[in-house]
Amino acid sequence: MSSVVQPQGNDRDANVVQEICGYITDVPARSFFLFAGAGSGKTRTLVEVLRRITGVVPHDNGGQYALRLRTRGQSVRVVTYTKNATAVVNGRLGENYLTAVSTIHSFCWELIAGFDDDIREARIAIERAELEEAIREAQNKAKGVSDRDKEKFAEREAKIEEIASTARFIYHPDRNTYGQGALQHTQVLDVAAWLIKHRPTLQRILEDRHPLILIDESQDTMKSVLDALFELANSRPGRITLGLIGDHRQRIYGHGHDDLPSQIPAAWAKPALQMNHRSQRRIVDLINKIWDADVEGRTQPKTGVAQHPREEKTGGTVRIFVGDTNLSPEEKLVKEAACAQLMAGVTGSPSWLLASRSYKVLALEHKLAARRGDFYDAYIAMELLDKDAAAPQGNGENTGPAVARLLLGPVIDHAHCARDDDTVDEFASMNVLRRNGMLERLPDETGERRTALANMHHAVADFARMCSKKGSTVREVLATIVNANLLESGAPLIRAYLDNSEPPAAPKNKSSEPKEDRRKRGWHALFACKWSEVERYQCYLSGGADLATHQVVKGSEFKHVMVVMDDEDAGGFLISYDKVFGGAQLSETDLNNAADSKETTIDRTLRLLYVTCSRAEESLALVLWAKDPTAAQQRIQECGWFEPDEIVPMERLSN
Repeated sequence: MSSVVQPQGNDRDANVVQEICGYITDVPARSFFLFAGAGSGKTRTLVEVLRRITGVVPHDNGGQYALRLRTRGQSVRVVTYTKNATAVVNGRLGENYLTAVSTIHSFCWELIAGFDDDIREARIAIERAELEEAIREAQNKAKGVSDRDKEKFAEREAKIEEIASTARFIYHPDRNTYGQGALQHTQVLDVAAWLIKHRPTLQRILEDRHPLILIDESQDTMKSVLDALFELANSRPGRITLGLIGDHRQRIYGHGHDDLPSQIPAAWAKPALQMNHRSQRRIVDLINKIWDADVEGRTQPKTGVAQHPREEKTGGTVRIFVGDTNLSPEEKLVKEAACAQLMAGVTGSPSWLLASRSYKVLALEHKLAARRGDFYDAYIAMELLDKDAAAPQGNGENTGPAVARLLLGPVIDHAHCARDDDTVDEFASMNVLRRNGMLERLPDETGERRTALANMHHAVADFARMCSKKGSTVREVLATIVNANLLESGAPLIRAYLDNSEPPAAPKNKSSEPKEDRRKRGWHALFACKWSEVERYQCYLSGGADLATHQVVKGSEFKHVMVVMDDEDAGGFLISYDKVFGGAQLSETDLNNAADSKETTIDRTLRLLYVTCSRAEESLALVLWAKDPTAAQQRIQECGWFEPDEIVPMERLSN
């Protein structure tokens, strides 16, 4: 029997850093999976481990490990999911030459950049395998291979031929601008995974550079990359060590492993962080119950460690509000405001008052967030311009459609130069003009230069007044600076603005619509929408709004959170809060997937509910819009997640 006394209370995770350092510095080193739940201090643990094994903090074996890294010219590779996470780790770690921190995409591109022949071969192999799988699936259909299937196969073949003729590849998701050699995020990961598996030279390069690779948010890391690294570590024991860090209960994206713990080799160590330093006890109790729930349609095992709140965090407020999803979006907004008002009363916090509105609203889907944030028309227009770039991305790539960058950058920057009294901060405005090269076009002659500057000033002043004018459209706002030639004349935004032809009608089958037709409809819709919507959209895109979607806030925390669960307005089918809470019935597909032990709507929804609830530190309001509010309230009362006074029917609330 072990004589080691395990710490309790707030210090129950005190031994984990030392434990992980032991796995890394053992001879041979031992790979591990660190289970790190919401608010568990995952980043702090990671940084403390790095400080010890790189010699920053004294450690019995860490100093020797650091010396080996130094003498061999090696470093520890830390792979994160977002640029923000990279900045946080680097900021806490400080200057450390034995550690290299980057996103998973940057890590993979660094491995393959410049090896164009290998990238080409990998891309062809991946496309060929997908084509063969598609052919097999089509042949196994009851009706056999259709004409549409044949068209898709021909498109795949043409794509393979195009790849074969590509001489050079770059990492950039905007293929429209950068051509057929531009690789999107997922393509970079897939190619890197293929090459790690099939190129011994690349394996040796990895081994020589990074004997230890630590992967954060491993539950959302693309399975092809993880599988390639699993094979690599298995084939080179003692020479490459992997450390996976994450929480499978917080998996958001479908490209990760369905059940990561089941993929971890038996010989790996499996340390765990049990604390939740973020949330009050009531919220920690709720997320533990959510993960431990027996809900019809669930197939995901209840693996993981129950969390413990800090001893001093004994409070916390939770309410679940249940309303009828058949209400109009406007009526729902009024009711949600009434929910916030009630939360202000029960918590005593002014953060819930509409006057301050310092609580975070989490919506299921971007269109739902756009409705709640009053920028729906702007968002739909941006989706038409570029569906893949219109919404904030979980990896932090939130720049919006490339063709609209001029609008979302310099034009918005000009708008921020306007004061509340419709005057312009001339110094700030000049900085915007200077950054975008407009001042370089001024004439050299003093008098002409003075006149041109005066014209610029008047145009920017008109622009500021039009921005603040209620109901101004994007076209009306742009007219003030486009006509004054203050923007790059050849930009897609300007070309579209000057095109006065009517857009094509929306097609019945959107999948067959030519890209240029779709984009033209997008420009037309964008110029017609209110300028205020574009400003709110840009704020949402950059993360500055008081609302966000569930998928992009993982890793974030907020004092007070409202989770809006509205399947009807979101319009999706992969997630359904109404099914979890009993306001809607499971579909035949749900039941068949559950019978076959496949991932179900219930599995995905429970994980997302776990993520959203665990963002809250002090108070949490869950707003459920149900098809059958009565049935939902009954299920909620029976599930045992909430106390009777925490369940609030919407009809009790006054508007």
